[in-house]
Amino acid sequence: MNKLEMKLCGDLVLREKCETVPEITPEILSILDEMVKVMHEQNGVGLAAPQVGFLQRFLVMMNPDTKEVFKMINPKIISRSPKTCKMEEGCLSVLGPDNMPVYSDVVRPESVEVEWFDENGQGMRAKMSGSPARIVQHECDHLEGILFIDYLSPIKREMVMRKVRRRK
Repeated sequence: MNKLEMKLCGDLVLREKCETVPEITPEILSILDEMVKVMHEQNGVGLAAPQVGFLQRFLVMMNPDTKEVFKMINPKIISRSPKTCKMEEGCLSVLGPDNMPVYSDVVRPESVEVEWFDENGQGMRAKMSGSPARIVQHECDHLEGILFIDYLSPIKREMVMRKVRRRK
């Protein structure tokens, strides 16, 4: 399999809504394995299919506390806590002039409940809070064509985009 190519802010693929995965194929399993490698190489905690050019609903993420890696196929957030929290977020597709992610504070629900299929086609369900909840929301947003910068005020968003444009 070819090395996956990271798509960066400005690439239209990042703004597309992804299709449901109809069946778990060896190709998808291979892409998921490769995505885990890329996520680790880039010191990331999550990576969604559109970030490497695939418009299908799958992602990888890591719980930073336990280092457990999740490969999620057709993930769906089925509930969100009413309580929110503000945390700093960055994205491997939103890089500044130093080729490092640009960070900004984002408000999101503190916890979520998620359903997905694992690589064996097994239905999974988990309640996540803290960092894992934040990561899964960020990655599921990618599957809808949403970037974390979409949650920022116009001024904050422009500050992030100014750094992104300096990279080019």
